[in-house]
Amino acid sequence: MPNGDNWQGDVLRDLRGGAEPPVRDAAVPAGQAPARGFPPPGGEVPVHAAGPGGQPQRAAISPGQAPGSAPAHPYQGQVPPQHSGGGWQPARHPQTAVRSTPDARPAVDRSLAAVGRKPRRGEPFAARAGRTLWRIVSSSAAREVAEATRTAEMLQQPVTTGRQIAVTSIRGGAGKSTVAALLGSTYAHYRQDPVLCVEADPALGSLPLRLGAEALRWTTGEVANIVEPQMSLLDVTGYLVQLRDNAWLLPGSQGQIGAMLDTGSYERVMVALRRYFGVSVVDCETLPAEVARVALSASQARVLTTPATLDGIVSTFAVLQWMQGLPPHMLAGTAVVITEQAPHAGIDLAEAARMLSSTGPSVHVLPYDRHLAGGGPIRTGLLAHATRTAATRIAADVFQLSQKRH
Repeated sequence: MPNGDNWQGDVLRDLRGGAEPPVRDAAVPAGQAPARGFPPPGGEVPVHAAGPGGQPQRAAISPGQAPGSAPAHPYQGQVPPQHSGGGWQPARHPQTAVRSTPDARPAVDRSLAAVGRKPRRGEPFAARAGRTLWRIVSSSAAREVAEATRTAEMLQQPVTTGRQIAVTSIRGGAGKSTVAALLGSTYAHYRQDPVLCVEADPALGSLPLRLGAEALRWTTGEVANIVEPQMSLLDVTGYLVQLRDNAWLLPGSQGQIGAMLDTGSYERVMVALRRYFGVSVVDCETLPAEVARVALSASQARVLTTPATLDGIVSTFAVLQWMQGLPPHMLAGTAVVITEQAPHAGIDLAEAARMLSSTGPSVHVLPYDRHLAGGGPIRTGLLAHATRTAATRIAADVFQLSQKRH
């Protein structure tokens, strides 16, 4: 995919260390210093130098995947275990070299790891088999391929400045972190420029868990006081958690109760990081939190999630009516996602979508998915076909909205 401006080419060259594609972390034996210098032929490409914790960030090409090639399916494979981003303080930044490095904390307490069961597929075997048979005997396969191609072209459009997309909700439990994780994963798959997932919800947000992060170190509030304009992408990514497909995560907290994030810190970190990433997906606090309001107003597109319940639809409808009194671009750049969190919603989804769309925004339905309902790390290869299709369409629609606002 051609990139819009030279800034993206510079970013990619910094990240990839030259011509090679980005690769993921390789394990370094305990007590052994990571190798420095040029990688061996056919080996790993360093993303950045070793951080204060002694852990470099690297990436590995998926088994059977040619270097530089994209997976055959938008959601093929699984989100791998993540690695904490150690901070690299180069000599040319003496003010950051003396900064104390926080201890890395696991995203999920190891004593609770046994609570989760083996991840389930999003749909049962009978449904998968029936869909396969239906595609064989029907003539819809060509239409599906054509639609998927159009969606991919929309998602791969170049940008001249980084697009910020804020995801929020009226209340907790609406699936906003799930939607944010799906959006970030979709953009990271389709786009070649770096994608950033930001957790602007420090109150025990679940975005790191949904993205499969193992350990967290630097938080949004801390990075706001570290990032400087003269830093390169290699410096900046030392404070982030590396994900798959050229995506990065900036956690809001280390899972600690009482963590705070003020609007000044949020604005500083987003202004500083915007030039490095083609798309940034921000998982905000629930409205009307102050940081969420700032994130919504500063973003080029907004996603408002609501559960597929009567009270959720009623509350969201009231908020959309209130937004009609704001500058027109606020509502025009907003998409609503109704999340179906039970096998059979207690409302008429079609009628709910019609009522919400009558206020101005586009409305989508994210169908119930057994894999998402488990609440653990999202493994896109286990999602139901309908969920993958809906997530891709939502991502394409929201990205188009972001392109209309500069």
